[in-house]
Amino acid sequence: MLEGKAVVGETDMLQTMQQDALHLAAKALDFFDVTDSTDIARFIKKEFDRAHGPGWQCIVGTDFGSFVTHCSGCFIHFCIGSLAILLFKGSTGQDAEEDDDHFPALKSIA
Repeated sequence: MLEGKAVVGETDMLQTMQQDALHLAAKALDFFDVTDSTDIARFIKKEFDRAHGPGWQCIVGTDFGSFVTHCSGCFIHFCIGSLAILLFKGSTGQDAEEDDDHFPALKSIA
């Protein structure tokens, strides 16, 4: 299976949830061509919503950046070959206001 070939970059998920994410990604790659990023993301997101409750977001591709707010324990970024997968459960952003202090230039834009 492809789970063994996955390289986890960043995560705060419990090991069991990480394994679920890797398993679902491998399953998605069995169903869809590696170039069908949207279908892969949709499959992983819907399966995680079903298994772990609604609110999951999934981004799949070979070249993307991100800056997201997520619930604690609900974030993983990993790669399978050249394909990167970001899976997280969204947060209300209550703590995000504190992060604005790290980017003072953003305050002048608002």
